[in-house]
Amino acid sequence: MNKDTAVCPEYAARLSSAGDLIRKASNEIQRKNLEKKNLVWLELTGCSGNIISMLNGANPDLKYLITQMVNMKYSNSLMAAEGEAAMEQLMNIGMEDYILAVEGAVSTKENGIYNIIGRWKGEPLTALKAVKLLGEKAAHVIALGACATHGGVSAAMPNPADCVGVQAVLDKKVIKLPGCPCHPDWFTGTLAHILLYGEPELDQKDRPLLFYSTLIHDRCPRRAFFDKGIFATKLGENTCMFKLGCRGPVTRVDCPIRKWNDYVNWPIQDDTPCIGCAQFGFPDRMEPFISYNTTREG
Repeated sequence: MNKDTAVCPEYAARLSSAGDLIRKASNEIQRKNLEKKNLVWLELTGCSGNIISMLNGANPDLKYLITQMVNMKYSNSLMAAEGEAAMEQLMNIGMEDYILAVEGAVSTKENGIYNIIGRWKGEPLTALKAVKLLGEKAAHVIALGACATHGGVSAAMPNPADCVGVQAVLDKKVIKLPGCPCHPDWFTGTLAHILLYGEPELDQKDRPLLFYSTLIHDRCPRRAFFDKGIFATKLGENTCMFKLGCRGPVTRVDCPIRKWNDYVNWPIQDDTPCIGCAQFGFPDRMEPFISYNTTREG
């Protein structure tokens, strides 16, 4: 446990929540009290940053996730099959029970032709068609990252491919894990909760309260500087970065206690303002990411 969370039982409990859920799910599966679920991972219009984030996961790592917790049925970045063989594996999943994880936005312009994920029976398979077919039949749909949850960078102005979030093309609830990218714990913890208990408690924007209930501002280790009116005027000053454009006061997520890259660091600890990547409307509504105008005298 790091020094920031050791002093606060509530922080410590929340930080360990994902790991506790994962361990319990894994134990129940090993004891055969719980069946593994099939998992389909679709990468749509985006940078594939969320699967890369998952590869950096540590509690557990991705290998543990896909071998001990679920049956990974499709992931174009991880599977050995390619071409028509991969598409056949993907399209045949519709006859089974599965959870659908989606990263990337859905390109809708000209019926989705600007994002082709493969060819099926000699015809191009658009991301739009794939997410509609698979999403409606899935037991649960989880949207990972800014692009999948609300369009994100892929839908930023001028949005030439008319990208939208997954929810915009599905007539069912989508569990949303915004962030650019999604933290590995946010996904694995949500997945473990589904395996054990079903859908986790969600807020009005369908985000799991387990991870998205509290503003970054309310947990920020520099909050005391804000309360005393001590603000940084340039990057590198170890005080509150609110007047540099920090979006912590409007962003709900647990970065201050969970941190990143094996729980080592996070932007504010590294003297970088929060840019609100886990907030709906990122990036357009969070810009400019850095602003010096608010700190100038007069």
